[in-house]
Amino acid sequence: MSSIDIELVSVSKSFGAVPVVKDINLQIPQGEFVSILGPSGCGKTTTLNMIAGFNEPSLGDIRIRGRSQARVPPERRNVGLVFQNYALFPHMTVAENVGFGLKMKGTSRSEIEGGVTSALRSVHLENYGARYPKELSGGQQQRVALARAIAPRPSVLLLDEPLSNLDLKLREAMRLELKELQQQLGMTFVYVTHDQEEAMAMSDRIVVMWQGVIAQEGKPASIYRHPASSFVADFIGKSNILTVEATSEQASALDIRLSRSAVNLRAKLRQHCEQAHFCCIRPEDIAILNNHGEGTDSGINRLAGTVRRIVSLGASLELSVEIDPHVVLTVLARSSQSQSLPGVGETIELGIDPDDVQVLAE
Repeated sequence: MSSIDIELVSVSKSFGAVPVVKDINLQIPQGEFVSILGPSGCGKTTTLNMIAGFNEPSLGDIRIRGRSQARVPPERRNVGLVFQNYALFPHMTVAENVGFGLKMKGTSRSEIEGGVTSALRSVHLENYGARYPKELSGGQQQRVALARAIAPRPSVLLLDEPLSNLDLKLREAMRLELKELQQQLGMTFVYVTHDQEEAMAMSDRIVVMWQGVIAQEGKPASIYRHPASSFVADFIGKSNILTVEATSEQASALDIRLSRSAVNLRAKLRQHCEQAHFCCIRPEDIAILNNHGEGTDSGINRLAGTVRRIVSLGASLELSVEIDPHVVLTVLARSSQSQSLPGVGETIELGIDPDDVQVLAE
């Protein structure tokens, strides 16, 4: 049996003349939590629906555990499904909802009871079996939907933005529960979301989609620290994305001149760079120096600017600093620094390590 649970081989999907997914290749090993992340219309839900069997690929093949699913209907693919709208049957109790899939498979009554008990215990609802969906909170209904999906013990669980209807605090709590559940079950999870924080918090690997293609895939920290394009840098977290006008390679560095400005930056040279159209700097990687930069590394980029705006984000402050009429940087500082920071309209000196300047070709 294959150690790859899901494999997409040159998969494309068009609706009429409109291409939605374009020649994607993806392998998902057993037991991995993979998030397919991207903005609305990027093709992520269509990709999930093709894995589930609700949509047929226009081209290519989808394999589950090494077997082609070309003519396998959804109910025979051994995948569990959790949707944004929990789709619980209002006239059934929690236990009846959770056992529905097992009942449809012709499972014996004793096995259904055991499966329901185990599934409800997994989502911490073992005492809620006799209740009806209308008697539950939104978070509890979502747990019931999860229990129903895992009760038949599918090889893969597909989740399509399952937390989007919950409030912020509950979403954050459910993220932790979902990850713990996945680790407890050792099951492969494929999670579709447009929320990059959700993907970062839960995933072993993130697949970023854009305009029907895979823009980048990898571990969350790797994608965040080393985005492959300006789109990924902008979509994953906050970034200062600056247009590059010219570059000059040195022994171990790349000197950059920003477009329409007199601002020059030095970046660490990771590989030969023939084309550099953008550079990316994360706001938290920009240091606020003291008046003369004492005690700072002499190799850093030093930039003087004017504070144009300060926004409190609670634990942090977000500063907008104008370095040049055409260059404004977003800088993050701790709220505890508020008394020592320059005010709006005052000058400030910033420091940026060349290693934190990411050069992008597109």
